[in-house]
Amino acid sequence: METTRFILLIALGLVLTMIWQSWHEDYGSLPVQSEAISQQQSITTSVEAGIADLPVVPMPSGSKNEVSPSLANDRGARAALDGEVVHVKTDLLELEINTRGGTIQHLELSNYPISKKQQNEKVVLLDNDNEHFYIVQGGLLSKGDVANHKTVYTAQNNNYTLGSSDSVSVPLYWESENGLKVIKTFTFYKGQYVAEINYEIQNGTGADWVGSLYAQINRTEPKEKGSRFIYTYTGAVISSPEKRYEKIDFGDIEDDKLSIDSKNGWVAMLQHYFITALIPGSKEDQYHYYTLNPENSSYVIGGISPSKTIGINDVESLSHKAFFGPKLQKELEQVAEGLNLTVDYGIFWFLAKPLYWVLDHIHSVTNNWGWAIILVTLFLKICFYRLSAAGYRSMANMRKVQPRLLSIRERYKDDRARLNQAMMDIYKEEKINPLGGCFPILIQIPVFISLYWVLLESVELRQADFILWIHDLSIPDPYFVLPLLMGVTMFIQQKLNPAPMDPVQAKVMSVLPVVFTVFFAFFPSGLVLYWVVNNTLSIAQQWMITRNIENAASNK
Repeated sequence: METTRFILLIALGLVLTMIWQSWHEDYGSLPVQSEAISQQQSITTSVEAGIADLPVVPMPSGSKNEVSPSLANDRGARAALDGEVVHVKTDLLELEINTRGGTIQHLELSNYPISKKQQNEKVVLLDNDNEHFYIVQGGLLSKGDVANHKTVYTAQNNNYTLGSSDSVSVPLYWESENGLKVIKTFTFYKGQYVAEINYEIQNGTGADWVGSLYAQINRTEPKEKGSRFIYTYTGAVISSPEKRYEKIDFGDIEDDKLSIDSKNGWVAMLQHYFITALIPGSKEDQYHYYTLNPENSSYVIGGISPSKTIGINDVESLSHKAFFGPKLQKELEQVAEGLNLTVDYGIFWFLAKPLYWVLDHIHSVTNNWGWAIILVTLFLKICFYRLSAAGYRSMANMRKVQPRLLSIRERYKDDRARLNQAMMDIYKEEKINPLGGCFPILIQIPVFISLYWVLLESVELRQADFILWIHDLSIPDPYFVLPLLMGVTMFIQQKLNPAPMDPVQAKVMSVLPVVFTVFFAFFPSGLVLYWVVNNTLSIAQQWMITRNIENAASNK
């Protein structure tokens, strides 16, 4: 009975956690608009007619270079890019940069196939497609003609390959009629998912140039929502020193425009396992972060740098970083402060992080994530051995006195008060606390929920082999062997527990193994593997304790 309650409580905890997160996404606090720190750095994201996805930077009042960009014949936020395509290939990335705006319109992750059976087809993170519109834009904001994401650049080559070099640079060139020259350069590094994007500005206009850099992620809401049984967040995120990890889902972008100023921050778009993030070039720069919903067809989150003045004939640079890749915690920590928080462990993150640390270190020895899960489960059972033992002893004692309880239940079935008193007398005589197993169970629930999120969020488990037929721990067991084993172990646990005295309750409990087997058939095999191992270890511990108590009772 207690083991069933344990399983139900954990399942309830998981469901409540998911519901809470979903509620928080829908009804949580919306981004707060803030005023600019100073007039010179004051930035808003107002939208001019016809250029819905372009942020506008008003300069200080009275400035001769007050920003008022005007773009003719703009075709909308999701219009097809008609510039030339520059192909770039590194050891980790394969991407396309369109000369219109220097927009990253397509990006594949070379080390992440779509599936085990589709090794030649890689995960497409960015794409300029109606079914999967997800691009990275950027440019400069200033008065008159300037290189923004609508501008057509010139490329020297159409193909760049990292090869044996440590880095590869992709320059794009643009020059205005009045003498402003811009070189937009993408630099990619060997063994890194980080790119540096630099704007070299040569001011030959005959007057001071005042402007800002902006970078933004523009995408549509994905049509594929993922598993109905497994919730993972897809949407925008912003980080600031005040709040290192704040989700802004697509509904929030529709309802309320983000407008905040912050140093040492970043913005990103998340999906299960993968992330696209934009990071300022300097932690000390006061960036303005914004969201847009151009033409109600896509969702934009981005940042604008402080305005910069470049003197006549001077050359200056503005730059930022971008990250395109998997949510690998160790790498994310090195890219930007708080970027590792995108590996979202939920409300019990303070328990999940040490669990991941243990799992990762065990994997470094076993080199197999399946065996690492098994050993972590064993580690947790050892840690909670005494607590579990207390619960199992309570169940064993209840099992021992159950015939007496059934007898008095039949005797006093019409007298509730006498029945309760007789049951309490038996508990007192046998020194049994009927709730003795509940407290140990409640203590363990946060730990098991934390492990659930660790296994769910860890991209390392994606397409990770175990043994035999399990070739991907992140997807359901293709032959449903693990869910069936989970159901069998749950059935055995029920047989070790005292049967419910209520016939209706007994029937409900009898179908639970079947219900949970079906339920777990849709869970990733790594999660089900944990449950099978945990149940098996629990059966062994419970059987030993029950046998010892029954032997002691028979020897009296």
